[in-house]
Amino acid sequence: MNDQQALAFIHSRHAVGQKVELRNITHLLERLGNPHKQLKFVHVAGTNGKGSTSTYTAAALTKAGYHTGLFISPYVIEFRERIQLDGQIIPKEELAQVTASVKEAVESLDALGERCTEFETVTAIAMVWYSRKQADIVVLEVGLGGRIDPTNVIDRALVSVITSIGYDHTDVLGDTLGEIAAQKCGIFRPGGRVVAYPDQDPEAMAVIRKKAKELSCTLTLPDPQAVTLRKMDLFGEEMDYKGLALRVPLIGKHQILNCITAVETLFQLRELGFVIPDAAIQDGIAGVRFPARMEILCRDPLVILDGAHNPSGLAALAAALDLVPGQKVYGVIAMMRDKDCEQALSLLLPKVSRVMAVSASNPRSHTGESLAAICRRHCGQVDFRESAQEGLKDALAQLEPGEALVVCGSLYLASDLRPIAKELAEASKTR
Repeated sequence: MNDQQALAFIHSRHAVGQKVELRNITHLLERLGNPHKQLKFVHVAGTNGKGSTSTYTAAALTKAGYHTGLFISPYVIEFRERIQLDGQIIPKEELAQVTASVKEAVESLDALGERCTEFETVTAIAMVWYSRKQADIVVLEVGLGGRIDPTNVIDRALVSVITSIGYDHTDVLGDTLGEIAAQKCGIFRPGGRVVAYPDQDPEAMAVIRKKAKELSCTLTLPDPQAVTLRKMDLFGEEMDYKGLALRVPLIGKHQILNCITAVETLFQLRELGFVIPDAAIQDGIAGVRFPARMEILCRDPLVILDGAHNPSGLAALAAALDLVPGQKVYGVIAMMRDKDCEQALSLLLPKVSRVMAVSASNPRSHTGESLAAICRRHCGQVDFRESAQEGLKDALAQLEPGEALVVCGSLYLASDLRPIAKELAEASKTR
């Protein structure tokens, strides 16, 4: 099996898999020798900020000398981003080798009528690889929810982390923030350590507190009042937090809170015996690079790529756009039909002077035309193209001096356009 055959097998499970709570992943890992039972974890659930918080945490642990796994989803540039060790994605040949082993186990369960999903299969691949590589610790991001997410097959985490909770996947997780929070809190274990993002909706925070108390968990909330912000611009933040001078390379006020959530998680690991010097925290966080998180692809013209795709994510993006010089922003936007597009766009578009609505390469995507109809209720100047690439080209050609361009609304759009956006933006300078 080569890496392309491995990916073809993994993606084939999307059509045939049938999720039955944690049954499939439990049986699959049993057939593979229960590799997860040899590993230690930081388990991260939430609606927004999981990837950033997980990456900050893993980067600091790597700088401290720990062999650190990072399991995240979805990917932006290529699939192997989802499974990392010490800041490096899984090599193609090792992905192929591990997938071949997992494929045998998956097919043996198929014969019994237990059909593993794509995410269950990927989770098993990650667990096998981290076990083979003898990872000291794995920062494990939940895929969806928490309680019955395949990552919750682990016995317990050293620290369970809850990032910002908002409305997303309401068809699966529930219609209220309380119901969604309860699903996320399914990763808690009796007597465990919990760190929670501090700026939660009161309904969500009440559930977090209640679940932590019921399970006798130690709940730690980062203290935003302990942050002294020294500088914030389009290239990140400089701040002090509890004696640490931190450079946060990801942009926006929400990243300050994601960062201190990661720092408090690292403090908890210190209490458990991990040796994590201040310099490891500082250097690890400062070195983080994360595609499609208010990512600046070009400075002249200013082109920003962000994967925010739900109301709370687009609200955070809207706040970050206050940092754009001149405040004039042209948005190239795609969204999935199953998202709360009306609410999300009502939060974002007051910060956008005009919109190019496009379609992303996913069958769930709005057409450019249908998304444009929603955008027109919140912005007076809206055009559309069905091709995301053509929409980006035309928007760049129309940019006025001093106007910034932001590509947002979908991680699928980010994946579609990131490889070409910088090149197109650079080329637009010559016109």
